[in-house]
Amino acid sequence: MKNWMFILLCLIGYQATAQGLIFQTSEGAIKGYDPVAYFTQSKPVKGKKEFSASWQGATWYFSTAQNRDLFKSTPEKYAPQYGGFCAYGVSRNYKVKIEPEAWTIYEGKLYLNYDLDVSKDWNEDKPGYIKKANANWVTLKDKK
Repeated sequence: MKNWMFILLCLIGYQATAQGLIFQTSEGAIKGYDPVAYFTQSKPVKGKKEFSASWQGATWYFSTAQNRDLFKSTPEKYAPQYGGFCAYGVSRNYKVKIEPEAWTIYEGKLYLNYDLDVSKDWNEDKPGYIKKANANWVTLKDKK
């Protein structure tokens, strides 16, 4: 994707996204998807309201009680990086919404992206983008 086009999408997404430490919508953190399922089922799975937990000021939903309990015991292991905001966007110093279907587990960590096209760009240089995103997240995480 062209950089200018992504920046435009980021600006649009920035205005529409709930800001804070965790990406959340009215459906919950990461649009109500179960973060543990990415690891245990290798796919995005919608969580259920009866299996919820609060963490970092957000409500997280899970597809099973077992997944909820795994998350509660070690949330840092299962929570997506950068609060669930688009990892590529964070590498560009933006907090941007995600689509749960645009995901990667890399070196044991979950990364979400804006959409499948952005995921293709992300996959071209994950280590480089992670290095940039890690540096940006230090200050970006506290911005509203």
